[in-house]
Amino acid sequence: MSVAHGTDSKGWVLDFKQFLVVLRRRWVSVLLLIALALGVAAGITFTRTPMYESKSQVFLSIDVRNTTDAYAASLFASNRAASYAKLAKSTALSERVIEQLNLDMTPEKLADRIDAEVVELTSLIEIKVKDENARDAQKIGDVVTEEFTKFVPGLETAGGQSESQINAQITDEASYEPDQVSPTVLLNMIVAALIGLVLGIGLAVARELLDRTIRTADHVAELTDSPVLASIGFDNDIRSAPLLTDLGGFAARTEAFRLLRTNLQFIDLDHQPRCLVITSAVPGEGKTMTSTNLAVALAQTGRNTLIIDADLRRPRVATTLGLDPAIGLTTALVGKTEIHDAIQVHEASGLHVLASGAKPPNPTEILQSKITQDLIRRLRSSYDMVIIDAPPLLPVADASVLAKLADGVIIVARHGKTTKDQVNEAINRLNQVGARLYGVVVNMVAKRAIGSYYYYYYEESGPSGRGSGKSSSGKSGRRRA
Repeated sequence: MSVAHGTDSKGWVLDFKQFLVVLRRRWVSVLLLIALALGVAAGITFTRTPMYESKSQVFLSIDVRNTTDAYAASLFASNRAASYAKLAKSTALSERVIEQLNLDMTPEKLADRIDAEVVELTSLIEIKVKDENARDAQKIGDVVTEEFTKFVPGLETAGGQSESQINAQITDEASYEPDQVSPTVLLNMIVAALIGLVLGIGLAVARELLDRTIRTADHVAELTDSPVLASIGFDNDIRSAPLLTDLGGFAARTEAFRLLRTNLQFIDLDHQPRCLVITSAVPGEGKTMTSTNLAVALAQTGRNTLIIDADLRRPRVATTLGLDPAIGLTTALVGKTEIHDAIQVHEASGLHVLASGAKPPNPTEILQSKITQDLIRRLRSSYDMVIIDAPPLLPVADASVLAKLADGVIIVARHGKTTKDQVNEAINRLNQVGARLYGVVVNMVAKRAIGSYYYYYYEESGPSGRGSGKSSSGKSGRRRA
C-alpha cells in the first residue's frame, strides 16, 4: 500500500480509501479478534454467578415548627443525606442485618452487596441490595431498609439528646426483581464485540504499516519506474499442471502469461528485445516457472524461441518441461556435446530448450567466461527470442553476470512474501552492472489482490492483446540442427 499523498514513501499515513483496502485485505484477522473477544466475554459472563437486585427508598425529614425553619431544615436534610447514604454500607448496620437474618457471611461481604445513593435534589435515599437469589435479595433489602431507619435516628441521639430531629421513613418497600442485573449478557457481548473490532482494526492497520512485502502496484512504483508487466494468480493446481500446455486456453494463468507476452512488445518499440534474463531477488519466488511459461507462450505464437537454464546451482527448467537435464549448457561448453545436439524441443509448444547440463563446481566463473558469452551471442542471433532462467540476484552474482549479456531483465517478486528491501537491493545489483530492468512480474497473487495490479497494466504497459495457445500435454524431444 502506498502512503497517502503528501508523505514520502516511508510515511506511516493511510487515507480513507487505503484504510478500506486494508480492511478488505485483512478482514479475516478482524473477524478472528472479534470472535476471540466474544469468546472471552462469553466465558467470563456464563461462569459468573447471576446476581439479582432489590431496591427500596427512605425519606429523611426534620421536625420543624414554622415555614422559615422548614426551608432551613430541608437544606439540612439534603446536606446530611449524602452522609447517611454511606452509613448503609457500614459494618455496624451489616452486623445487625446478619444477626437478625442469621446470614452465613461476614459484615464486610454483606456491605459489598449493599449500595445507597441520594436521589438528586431530594432527601430520598435509594438502597440497593444484591444477592444470588432474587427472593433473598428482597428479604435482605427489607431488613437493611428497616434497620437503616432505626440506625439513623439513633446516631442523632447519641450525643445525649432525648429525641432525634431526623426522621427516616420508608417510602418504597424492598422490591422483587426476577431479572438478573449481572452479568448483563447482551451488554457484555456488545462491549466485547466493539473491543474486538477496535483491536482487530488496530492490528490490521499496524500489520499493514509494518508490512514491507510487495502487495500492490504502488509498492513496485515506490522502488522503480519500470512497470508491473503481469500478475500471476496463485493456483492450487500448479504442481499437477505447471505448464500452459497443461491448461485450457481461457485459464486465468494462461491469460496472465498472454498479457505478459503482449506487454513485452511495448517495452521498447524502437529496439524489440531478443534476449531476456528472468530472475528474482531471492529463491522461492517462482522465477523458473515464470520464465518457462513465458517461453512457452512466446513459442505458441510461432516465434522461434529458446530457453536457457543458466541456473547452474538449482536447475529446474528441463525437469519442468519433462526433458533430460543432464545434457545442456555445461556439457556443450566443455565440448562433450555439440550445441545443436544439446538443444532439445518441447513438442507440445515447439519451444527449444538448452538445459543446464551437469552441475559445475564454479558456476559464476563459467558464466563469466568468454566462451559462455560468445555462445549466448550466437544463440540470440539464431532465435527470435532467447529467455535465460538465471539464479536469484541477492545470494549469488550469476544473474548480474548474465544481465550484461541480455537486452534486459525481468524480476519476479512473490506477492506478500518478497520484501521491498529485497527488490530494491536486486534493482541496485542490476544498476551496478548497467543492466536494464524491463519490469516486474508479481507471482502467486491472492485472488482478492489481483485487481490492485490491473490498472497499472493500462497506465504503464499500453493495450494488451491475446495470443493463441494450446492445451495439449507436453512431450519431450531432441532437436538436431
